[in-house]
Amino acid sequence: MIEIRNADFCIEQIANSGQCFRINKLGSADIWQVVAFGKALTVHRVDRSTSVFHCSPEEFQSIWVDYFDLRRNYGTIKDLILTANDPFLCDAVAYGAGLRILRQDLWEVIVSFIISQRNNIPRIKNTIEKLCAPYAYVFPSPHILAQYEEKDFCSLGLGYRARYLMDIVENVEAGIFDMEYLKTLSSEETIAYLKNFNGIGEKVANCIALYGLHRLEAFPVDTWISRIIQNRYGGNFTIKNLSPYAGIVQQYMFFYQRNFRRKKNVS
Repeated sequence: MIEIRNADFCIEQIANSGQCFRINKLGSADIWQVVAFGKALTVHRVDRSTSVFHCSPEEFQSIWVDYFDLRRNYGTIKDLILTANDPFLCDAVAYGAGLRILRQDLWEVIVSFIISQRNNIPRIKNTIEKLCAPYAYVFPSPHILAQYEEKDFCSLGLGYRARYLMDIVENVEAGIFDMEYLKTLSSEETIAYLKNFNGIGEKVANCIALYGLHRLEAFPVDTWISRIIQNRYGGNFTIKNLSPYAGIVQQYMFFYQRNFRRKKNVS
C-alpha cells in the first residue's frame, strides 16, 4: 500500500469529471477501482488530503504516478487561474480542487470519445464496460476490434457511432491513422489531423488531444462549456492568459457546472 498526502487529489472528483470511464466506486465507502493499462487499482480516500493506493511501490511508480499526473503541482496552476480574478473560475477551482488531468492510453481515449458523442456518461460507461468485458482489464486493441463487424458494435448500443468506430479501426489497421505520428505533432496540427477522420469533429479532437495526449492547452467545448460561455460570459470567453493550462481550466468549469451548479439550480 502507498499513502499519499495531496489536497489537490480527489479520486471521486476525477471519476466524475467526464475524462475517463473506467473508474468506479466500490460499495458505499470512499473506495474506488481504477482500470487502466491492463491493471486494476483500488484507491481509498481516507480524508480530504490522504489517499491510499493498494498496489506495490513498483507499480505505483511505474504506472500510477504518471497516470494521475502526480509530479505536477496543481496548487501552483490553481493559483495562476485565481489571478484572473474571475468569480466563476474562483468558485469552480474551489469546488473541483482535487481534479487532475489523467495521462490515459491514447487508443482507449480515441475509442471512448468517439463513443461519447451525443451521449451521457452513464451510457458511455456502460458501453465501454460491455466492450471490455471479454478482455478483463485490458482495453481491446485496434487489431482485436478489427475482428468485429458493424453489427457487433451496434449490439453494444453504439447506434450511428458504430460506423465511426469501424472507420477508425480500419484506418489504424491500414496505417492511415498513425498514433505514433500523432504524438509528434503540435497541438494545432493534432486537431487538424484528427478532424480528417470520420466521426472526429472539433470537440472530440480536443478531447483526444487533452485526455489522450495530455495537451493541456486543448480546450474541448461541449454542451456544458458552451452553456457557460453563453450564459456566464455573453459568448465572449478568452483563455489567453491561461492558455498553457486551458484544459485544466476546462475541467474545473465542466465539473462545477455539471455537478454543483446543476444540482443547485434543480433544488
